[in-house]
Amino acid sequence: MRLEKQILMEYIDACELIRETEQDIQRLKRKKSETVQGSVKGSNPDFPYQEQHFHVGGTAYTYADDTRLRLEETILRERRENASNIKIKVEQYMNTIPVRMQRIIRYKYFEGMSWEQVADRIGRMATGDSVRMEVDRFLKEK
Repeated sequence: MRLEKQILMEYIDACELIRETEQDIQRLKRKKSETVQGSVKGSNPDFPYQEQHFHVGGTAYTYADDTRLRLEETILRERRENASNIKIKVEQYMNTIPVRMQRIIRYKYFEGMSWEQVADRIGRMATGDSVRMEVDRFLKEK
């Protein structure tokens, strides 16, 4: 696998997509568990005709709604799985590159730091421009 800026951006988007998809799945689960309650009154069909009150409860959606919710949940789970695969591939690749480059990439692309902030974290008298050029050279080599 070749490490490019596009792949790094996909990693960031994949992580966000996993988080957002988890929220969507939770929203669907809450929707599926919503119940409504009400009461009705009626009487015994035979003598004595006594009025009675009954409490009823159930889901607020139809069978078609349930089918649609299940399909939507399946799609969301597939989306989460695809995003997880991208995330894992990038993380596996990150373990194969030099530690210094791992740190620089993590700070710059994953944490969104400026080049100057990355240089401060790296230390060793690095400057923003020198760290940026180091990454550019590394990405061109790979």
